[in-house]
Amino acid sequence: MEINLMKGFIAVFMVTIVVLGSVNVEARDDHGMYSISEALNTEDAKQKLDKDIRFYFGDQSHPKITKDFGEFMSNKKTNAFNKTDERACQWNFLSAMISFQERAQRMGGNAVVNIRSYYKKHEISSQTEFECGTGTFVSGVTFLGNVVQLAK
Repeated sequence: MEINLMKGFIAVFMVTIVVLGSVNVEARDDHGMYSISEALNTEDAKQKLDKDIRFYFGDQSHPKITKDFGEFMSNKKTNAFNKTDERACQWNFLSAMISFQERAQRMGGNAVVNIRSYYKKHEISSQTEFECGTGTFVSGVTFLGNVVQLAK
């Protein structure tokens, strides 16, 4: 009796594996453009970003660069569960700007210029928007930017 029960269990288990393995599961992979201004004006951004480090997006004009410390990447992801896409993307944006800010402070810079989206190696340069990708469980952004010292 135990052998037949075990064979039955194995048969059900194998059928379950085959059925689950053949189900076409499509993961969500949405890309959207979001407002830089709105992301910078969230309460979290106002509290966490140092006013002494300035951010310039795309080809925004800025004071003369006195020292260029190089181009750097910031790639940030967050759990998108139970968040709107916009909220998750704003959180990623803030995390990326904090990362740039900390690098500028460590290197002696006072700004990050030429910040542009680089999500999945797709470069978008904009003064007003950034690209963010959101999947079923995770949301992410990638930015490139130059850490610099600007003339005062």
